[in-house]
Amino acid sequence: MVVRRERKVRRQRGSRLYGWGQVGQHRKSGSRGGFGKAGLHKHKWSWTTKYGSDHFGKDGFVRPTAVTHEVKAINVGALSSLIQGKVLKQDEKGRAVLDLSTLGYDKVLGSGKIGFSLVVKAPHITELAKKKISEAGGEAVLAE
Repeated sequence: MVVRRERKVRRQRGSRLYGWGQVGQHRKSGSRGGFGKAGLHKHKWSWTTKYGSDHFGKDGFVRPTAVTHEVKAINVGALSSLIQGKVLKQDEKGRAVLDLSTLGYDKVLGSGKIGFSLVVKAPHITELAKKKISEAGGEAVLAE
């Protein structure tokens, strides 16, 4: 590549300042109006209104952890892997009775397939889960 010696920096090579005026005019943060977010309420307010309009203020509400409750749910399709190798109680019809509240589950969801009859006790059961359990010959019972 051909070297161009007509560049401005070639003329400024003998000076100490390279076109920035007195010493220190290009050195610190004063040339950009402060470090970081400094001046967004003052001299950079027009930038704030144009580009950072959602920077200040709050948005939404976060519920306190004291009143929130994480629901531990299980799908109908995962019930078979949950009871494999376990001896369960049986009802008068010979179906296995699975109490999910003792296992730490709060809710039964309707995703997946179930291929055997089973009595499921849980605090909350969705309508689709009830339908799938009853179609397999089982029963869905709401537990306390």
